[in-house]
Amino acid sequence: MSFRTVLPSPPWRLLGCLALAVLALTLNASAHEIRPAYLQIEETGSSRYTVTWRTPILSGMRLPVVLRFPAGVRDVTAPAVRALPDSLAETRLIETTDGSLSGKRIEFVGLEATITNVLVRVHVRGGPAAIKMVHPSQPWVEIAARPERLQVARSFIHHGIEHILFGYDHLLFVLALMLIARDWRALLLTVTAFTVAHSITLTLATLGVVHVPGPPVEAAIAFSILLLACEVIRIQRGQTSLSAQRPWMVAFAFGLLHGLGFAGALADLEVPASDIPLALLFFNVGVEVGQLMFIAAVIAAVRLVRLVRYPTYVGRHALLAATYMIGALASFWFVERLATF
Repeated sequence: MSFRTVLPSPPWRLLGCLALAVLALTLNASAHEIRPAYLQIEETGSSRYTVTWRTPILSGMRLPVVLRFPAGVRDVTAPAVRALPDSLAETRLIETTDGSLSGKRIEFVGLEATITNVLVRVHVRGGPAAIKMVHPSQPWVEIAARPERLQVARSFIHHGIEHILFGYDHLLFVLALMLIARDWRALLLTVTAFTVAHSITLTLATLGVVHVPGPPVEAAIAFSILLLACEVIRIQRGQTSLSAQRPWMVAFAFGLLHGLGFAGALADLEVPASDIPLALLFFNVGVEVGQLMFIAAVIAAVRLVRLVRYPTYVGRHALLAATYMIGALASFWFVERLATF
């Protein structure tokens, strides 16, 4: 049973209209969300903690966010700042007057005016590390006496979902795969192949088995979207190709590439080695959840427009225009990312 049977031809072509809507979101947005800031608090002795605070640099400017510790906390050593390729990191030793940070709130002044998250990791001696993602809508973190069991899972699942839903290049790639897969069986195989492939390279890259510099990977991802857009045009013209006959093979090949891009997002968090297995598992779960959310939203929208009557040529031209816009945007990203080498 084909898409054209389940969803008649004109509504299927409105996938092009949906692609136009996604493209409209990308015109004023970058291909990826801004990398998060990172705060690590490590208990080193009685009432003393080592604090590492890393803030990303965007367009040569440091993220305008400042730590504010609660009353009763003082610096034992002045912050030592070191410059990294894409961020600034400062380390200091703090001391509490009442013996513990438990129950206290650390604020991120200025975070509410940004779109950046903060990954917070707190490790108290004799206990497991607590990990939490702080968002601009609630720019503070309360240090818990004991970390929640599901806190790590929630944090990394949420980050994985955010990465895929705000990673517009990945969304356009998935949308182009949907345009190539002409029936439900092909769509299921294609999405599954993409998932398996990027899970493989995400795991290998995160564990350090494979290492590929970020800029070439990002450029290659943009080029993969451009190639898919060309394949969609060929299919619309009635030409046959490997993408049309076996879209799952193309999805698997390019999925290996996109997995390296996902690994870069996880690497930006600078997760300690002891937390990598859990972070990898739940971040990947979040990516899959976000991907399924996007696919489900597209399919639901297509089903809704079955109720709308419109001239057939509208869907046909929308699909064609959307495909060319996907190719144009991918070309722009490709050239832009080549310039960063």
